[in-house]
Amino acid sequence: MRELRYLFALLVGTKRKYVDPSRAVEILKDAFKSNDSQQAVLARLIYSSPVLGHRFRVNLFSVFQFRLLKEFYGRTTVIAYSCLSASGELGPKERMAEQDVSEFTHKLLDWLEDAFQMKAEEETDEEKPKNPMVELFYGRFLAVGVLEGKKFENTEMFGQYPLQVNGFKDLHECLEAAMIEGEIESLHSENSGKSGQEHWFTELPPVLTFELSRFEFNQALGRPEKIHNKLEFPQVLYLDRYMHRNREITRIKREEIKRLKDYLTVLQQRLERYLSYGSGPKRFPLVDVLQYALEFASSKPVCTSPVDDLDASSPSSGSVPSQTLPSTTDQQGAPPSELPSTSPASVTAVSSRSVVHKPFTQSRIPPDLPMHPAPRHITEEELSVLESCLHRWRTEIENDTRDLQESISRIHRTIELMYSDKSMIQVPYRLHAVLVHEGQANAGHYWAYIFDHRENRWMKYNDIAVTKSSWEELVRDSFGGYRNASAYCLMYINDKPQFLMQEEFNKETGQALVGIETLPPDLRDFVEEDNLRFEKELEEWDAQVAQKALQEKLLATQKLRESESSVTTAQAGEPEYLEQPSRSDFSKHLKEETIRIITKASHEHEDKSPETVLQSKPENTTSQPPSNQQVVEVAIPHVGKFMIESKEGGYDDEMMMTPNMQGIIMAIGKSRNVYDRCGPEAGFFKAIKLEYSRLVKLAQEDTPPETDYRLHHVVVYFIQNQAPKKIIEKTLLEQFGDRNLSFDERCHNIMKVAQAKIEMIKPEEVNLEEYEEWHQDYRKFRETTMYLIIGLENFQRESYIDSLLFLICAYQNNKELLSKGPYRGHDEELISHYRRECLLKLNEQAAELFESGEDREVNNGLIIMNEFIVPFLPLLLVDEMEEKDILAVEDMRNRWCSYLGQEMESNLQEKLTDFLPKLLDCSTEIKGFHEPPKLPSYSTHELCERFARIMLSLSRTPADGR
Repeated sequence: MRELRYLFALLVGTKRKYVDPSRAVEILKDAFKSNDSQQAVLARLIYSSPVLGHRFRVNLFSVFQFRLLKEFYGRTTVIAYSCLSASGELGPKERMAEQDVSEFTHKLLDWLEDAFQMKAEEETDEEKPKNPMVELFYGRFLAVGVLEGKKFENTEMFGQYPLQVNGFKDLHECLEAAMIEGEIESLHSENSGKSGQEHWFTELPPVLTFELSRFEFNQALGRPEKIHNKLEFPQVLYLDRYMHRNREITRIKREEIKRLKDYLTVLQQRLERYLSYGSGPKRFPLVDVLQYALEFASSKPVCTSPVDDLDASSPSSGSVPSQTLPSTTDQQGAPPSELPSTSPASVTAVSSRSVVHKPFTQSRIPPDLPMHPAPRHITEEELSVLESCLHRWRTEIENDTRDLQESISRIHRTIELMYSDKSMIQVPYRLHAVLVHEGQANAGHYWAYIFDHRENRWMKYNDIAVTKSSWEELVRDSFGGYRNASAYCLMYINDKPQFLMQEEFNKETGQALVGIETLPPDLRDFVEEDNLRFEKELEEWDAQVAQKALQEKLLATQKLRESESSVTTAQAGEPEYLEQPSRSDFSKHLKEETIRIITKASHEHEDKSPETVLQSKPENTTSQPPSNQQVVEVAIPHVGKFMIESKEGGYDDEMMMTPNMQGIIMAIGKSRNVYDRCGPEAGFFKAIKLEYSRLVKLAQEDTPPETDYRLHHVVVYFIQNQAPKKIIEKTLLEQFGDRNLSFDERCHNIMKVAQAKIEMIKPEEVNLEEYEEWHQDYRKFRETTMYLIIGLENFQRESYIDSLLFLICAYQNNKELLSKGPYRGHDEELISHYRRECLLKLNEQAAELFESGEDREVNNGLIIMNEFIVPFLPLLLVDEMEEKDILAVEDMRNRWCSYLGQEMESNLQEKLTDFLPKLLDCSTEIKGFHEPPKLPSYSTHELCERFARIMLSLSRTPADGR
């Protein structure tokens, strides 16, 4: 059993995130089929080292059982019940696969017990070692009963104690039902022919395991079904009432509880008669019935039938029918002023009036008709007597109802406290581990909750993820009745013996032993060697990552140097490069140019527009342009049309169309007066301040979703995310220093000033690595936007596979951006909603293909599930706070689990049972992620336009719960 010992040792002392139990599982599979000689060898391996402490065995058995169970069934094909033969038996190939949870656990316990027992029998010494499996996990109970009038008593040993779940609300009710079989009365009578028995624990194990039977066989459908009923269980379970030494007290208390429950049934029946009063199909509380009668009697009496007024509003032949006139009897109770006129003149007027049919208003209730029915005739004396009776009866019923409810509550409380006296709380067992199953009878996912006594908290063991948990989470996942998850095994430990959880101490130092220190020498050496290998693997991994990062850093630095090959160092002691004057040689040249330009500009009008100024030609425009230049007419949105002279290949018309360049050209146009009066450098300062002020205003503007100025301007993105000032300034300088501004003399001179400012930046003033990192984030933001746009466009075209791939990339990139700041990316809820909707749509498509039953369609449906749904489900389960994602995963799983209860062909059943374990795997490990789809080339103008269009279309579409 070397692999088993190694597995337990690694679980105690490894530095790895998880331990792979595959080798031990494979050996166990063979061991379950092995003969006695193989088990004897395994037993010798177990006893080849000192027996580990109780605390080690108790804690690790829960993890071990859970992990082996997960691996065992994760790697074994779950049998389809259609494989049953006509005789109801399984073939030889299926016998191994049909193990369920209970059978596997029983075999594991029996196998370990037998292994220890064989070794114990081989010992020649008089004092044989005790079997630790028996000592820890096995107890005894006494079966006392009557069979065909004859009494009997048998003592039996038990390991896992089976309990039925169906029909019970808590663990004590399950135990009471399991401890009593047949007629209780027959156990105490001398001459009874009935049969029955009681179970009484005579010896409880330190670790008490309850096996909750949550599966039952549906005879009608011929298949097993899982029971999802809610079953509560306490953190501390007192077992005194089930002990043999307390059987007399318990029998008395059971008789008392039975009497109280019988009385409780009578009281509940009486209460029900008050709460559901009546003889017809519809019943109401009697208090309400009396109240309604009181309200009716107290209503204002009316003197006409409700039908009369309605008939009077629609005469049939133009004359007033006789029944519309109130009778003498009806008129007696009304004052003369309220009686309608019956003179011949009035009748003639009515009869001569033309009838107008009003279909929508004719059936309306007349305004003078009471809204509620009321008595026709009632005297004050009658009303007084009736009100008095109804008030008295209502008070009596309320008192009776209250007395019944209080009596029922007192009985419930008495039953709950029946076993709370001191003599019945001497055997406490504390909940230590809960094994949970999620899914249906034929497929599902397993995880476990285990209490950490050192840290005093619950831990959740879900595949390789071991996380902190809470009692509330355990209740939600384990009690049942919520989704498809529920506990199938409970492990309680005796709360009194300290040896189960007590720490081991070093005999020499007296210090507590923890982790690897608790292991025997051979296992300690094995774990230390494995940890050394792991540390070496980490060092190699870190070296590879560092080398890769260094290569990327060098590549980025090289790109920066290539793009800024003309960078020079400014004079020391001048820290603010934007406030420094330009270099003397360049300033001299600019002054000469300024004198010439100002002389010409003095003849121009001050009120000319920026467009007119930008279109003005320099002095030498009359001469023919050199052969290596070209003249291009460009229409720039929001600016105007320009005749641009540029060297061939030196003008980028797409660049000129960007919002960045449009803003710079506008700023240069607005700074024309300063440029003409004070020269290019002053004009540059004026233009850059105007542009920066405009961008700050855009960054602070509250815009609709379809307008995102971050896509228009990188500086807006930097301002909103509070980038360092130096990085924003350098970015603006590079935009003003763009070579595409050389089309105009004024723009050309300002461009030269900006380039000179860039050359004056000192390396210590702007961190180039940080600068490049900010620009990389902006490029990722634009890529994320494009992923989102294409994903949403494909979603609207119902191309869900393509949409999913782009939305997955958008979500992952966006999440990485948002981790650095709230304005680094897009609305996470929006992307999450459509990513989730894509998966649900694809799941629906795949399910419909599977339901068709045709081989080609079924295979296509399973391809969709295996290649697009299953690999991406972990992305929805990573963040457990996203409840909508978790519910969506449950919806998808439930859709496929519902097929388990349907009749289908054997080949479909086989494919379903092979596929379901993958779908029900709750692991958050991403397996087989697709390569990101390639993005097409796009301009800033196209990006902004498509983003606005898709966001507008979403605002016109129902949110579907988003």
